[in-house]
Amino acid sequence: MADTVTLEQAAIQTHSVDMSMIGLFLAADPVVKFVMFLLVAASVWGWAIIFSKIALFRKQRKTMAEFDDDFWSGGSLEDLYNKTGDQPESAQARVFVAAMYELRRAKMNGLTFGRSEGLRANVMMRIDRSMTSTITKEMEKLEAGMSVLASIGSVSPFVGLFGTVWGIMNSFTSIAESKNTSLAVVAPGIAEALFATALGLAAAIPAVVAYNKFSGDMDKIGGLLEVFAQEFSTLLGRQIDEGQSS
Repeated sequence: MADTVTLEQAAIQTHSVDMSMIGLFLAADPVVKFVMFLLVAASVWGWAIIFSKIALFRKQRKTMAEFDDDFWSGGSLEDLYNKTGDQPESAQARVFVAAMYELRRAKMNGLTFGRSEGLRANVMMRIDRSMTSTITKEMEKLEAGMSVLASIGSVSPFVGLFGTVWGIMNSFTSIAESKNTSLAVVAPGIAEALFATALGLAAAIPAVVAYNKFSGDMDKIGGLLEVFAQEFSTLLGRQIDEGQSS
């Protein structure tokens, strides 16, 4: 009879426990609560970076395609430079502006179309260096936040695992204190532990997927900028050798 009462009490206690996400968080141990808070904050931070990166890469693909059409339309480079302005939105356009700025400085100093091969080589070296520096800066802009995504993707599962271990330890402590192995005693702690694991995976999986996707996008954009710089350098070198101005 006593065993029957105990089982009934355990069943009542099991049903009285709030097993919702909010209920699990409120009933969790302070350490587990802190772990859950960290994981939720990391997830929010990661999603904020993901959305900002999606908008950034979409904008870059659009503006680079538009500038590429203008560049290869056959118009004057000087007209395109004046049209583009000093603060273009496209990374490719900023590489173009940096090169044209160096070319204009060389023209003002009378170094572009002189007879000296050394002067022409020096001008081209400055132009190439300027484009390389601009590409590096553009890639650094695109890389902003990537290290955070990598950290969230790699660390969050282990933080969740720590919460899991802590929750299971609490469950065994409850068993030892109550000397009762019923589900009502161990269920809350195990549920908290599994919830911490779920939060860790929820933060890590999107971060890892987004990191891999954005890394591929960065490689593509970097490759396009390198190809453009090489083609533009060849075009400028040909114009300088021919003694023509654009």
